[in-house]
Amino acid sequence: MTGDNPVYLAGLGLAGRRVVVVGGGSVAQRRVPLLVSAGAHVEVITPQATAAVEGMATAGHLKLTMRAYEPGDLSDAWYAIACTNDPEVNAAVVAEADRNRIFCVRADSARDGTAVTPASTTYEGLTVGVVAGGDHRRSANVRSAILEALQSGAVRDDDPDQRPIGVALVGGGPGDPDLITVRGRRLLAHADVVVADRLAPPELLAELGPHVEVIDASKIPYGRAMAQEAINETLISRAQAGKFVVRLKGGDPYVFGRGFEELLACAEAGIPVTVVPGVTSAIAVPAAAGVPVTHRGVSHEFIVVSGHVPPGHPQSLTDWDALGRLKGTIVLLMGVERIEQFAAALMAGGRAQDTPVTVVQEGTTRGQRVVRTVLDRVADAVKHADIRPPAITVIGPVAGLAPEN
Repeated sequence: MTGDNPVYLAGLGLAGRRVVVVGGGSVAQRRVPLLVSAGAHVEVITPQATAAVEGMATAGHLKLTMRAYEPGDLSDAWYAIACTNDPEVNAAVVAEADRNRIFCVRADSARDGTAVTPASTTYEGLTVGVVAGGDHRRSANVRSAILEALQSGAVRDDDPDQRPIGVALVGGGPGDPDLITVRGRRLLAHADVVVADRLAPPELLAELGPHVEVIDASKIPYGRAMAQEAINETLISRAQAGKFVVRLKGGDPYVFGRGFEELLACAEAGIPVTVVPGVTSAIAVPAAAGVPVTHRGVSHEFIVVSGHVPPGHPQSLTDWDALGRLKGTIVLLMGVERIEQFAAALMAGGRAQDTPVTVVQEGTTRGQRVVRTVLDRVADAVKHADIRPPAITVIGPVAGLAPEN
């Protein structure tokens, strides 16, 4: 392939066939995994290899021959890639491939090879490849745009065999709509019905088409609430009517989100359920405020605690005395309105009064507010700053590590 000659796109069936990659650097490191996943018998020939390439060889995913390229190395190969840092070696590999009618990619000069590696991606059984005449940046940009369009629903793939069914429990992440997982956004694009919590990113709902039924299942603390049984019945009835239902939650469905209750209810009714984990606010919100939940030499543990009921409540399952004795990080969810009680319980259990505390309201969103204080002053600090739910409290030495802005 030279100059501006057009190329013919084809999907190669390489399963069980020998593929030779000459060079073991960063280019090989990027290209080899796709060849392995296609079932090819890959041999990498190189005097030096990256740790990742060596790791793939150690794991048995490929054969690694640690020496320089020699004529005849492409014997019995179906496909080859020349990706050394020596143009003369790459040219020699392409020449041997040409003599033996083996298609060969030349990584350092795409137009001088006989094949081009497309910028590719997969989406629900589709494989999308883009070739831009050797301009890898352009092909990668277009590939990414196509994938984003498929994921967002701007380009619809209406293959009935790929259409999701039943119910999907989707974690919407901590608040920023960009922090939902790729799979979660993809399933939202297919939804007929979305049952959304109050903490689910509202911007995600704005992306839905006009045909999508949106049901508000908000659980505003101490305010109106949709009973859990009613939520379960809604999921089941809509799914039994042939609708694909997405249960959109804030954070992760299984971190104080009652996701498993909903799964059990659907399973009992014979409804298939897909669980899509989300970025939990217990980790993401502290990070957005500059607080790591662990740090070498500071905290070797962190525990996530629900503040849904106060210390001493008959329904509380938390050993507050034990938490008070811990030296690591405590991430308290749903606890800001009773923060004085939680702080007192921890200090009674042994936590020092000057333990650093960071409280974050509406973390990862435009409305994020951060209060930094210590344990015996946290109640006053929260009241003074008028911090309200949703807010997350981080207690422990890591809360004092955030760099000054």
